[in-house]
Amino acid sequence: MLLFGSIIILIVGLIMVISPTAFYNLTESWKNNSDSEPSDLYKISVRIGGIFSLIVSILGIIVFFID
Repeated sequence: MLLFGSIIILIVGLIMVISPTAFYNLTESWKNNSDSEPSDLYKISVRIGGIFSLIVSILGIIVFFID
């Protein structure tokens, strides 16, 4: 179960780092009535969150194989 969760977090983290606009469209765009793009601050914060997600998922995979 740890490996499965780590892989899911890894995929989400990759999406957050590579394309924060796609992550915005999946999670936040339904809250807006206009066709606005995410702000630069949103993109930066999503990328930082994606980096943390990648670190946690990689550590989870390492712990799975060590244990």
